[in-house]
Formats: sequence, C-alpha cells, structure tokens
Amino acid sequence: MALSALKAKDISEILKVVPKLVQLPARRMHVDYDEEADVLYLSLRKPQKAADSEMRDDGIILHRRGKALVGITILEASKR
Repeated sequence: MALSALKAKDISEILKVVPKLVQLPARRMHVDYDEEADVLYLSLRKPQKAADSEMRDDGIILHRRGKALVGITILEASKR
C-alpha cells in the first residue's frame, strides 16, 4: 500500500498495534514484508543471522542470538 493511499481507517488499524510494539525488547526495528511469499520480517536489532530459531505452531518463527530475541518471522501475515 502506498503511503499516499493511507486512509483514516488504515491509520486507526495501525494505532491498534502501537501498545504491543512499544513493549517489544527493541527501540529500533527493521520491518520487511515479502508480498509474494506473504511473510513479514521484524528485526529487533540490526538485521543479523540468528544463532537459534524456534517455529511455533501458529506460523511464527522466533529468532534468537543467545538468550536475546533478535527477530520474528510471521508466515501468512496478511491473513492475521
């Protein structure tokens, strides 16, 4: 969606996630969406390779380096 196409309804939907975003263990994030694969990537630090990844039953993959959560991959992102 182009930024110029944002409507009040879209902004309202975005604002619903703000309380959760500010609770994430990062102050700066990188967000990438692959429309063809319908996958959303959230990097909670400068994008880097994770040392360990855990696939949850709900199609979310948590990426860690040591004990630190460094990224989240959300499969079928547009359907959530």
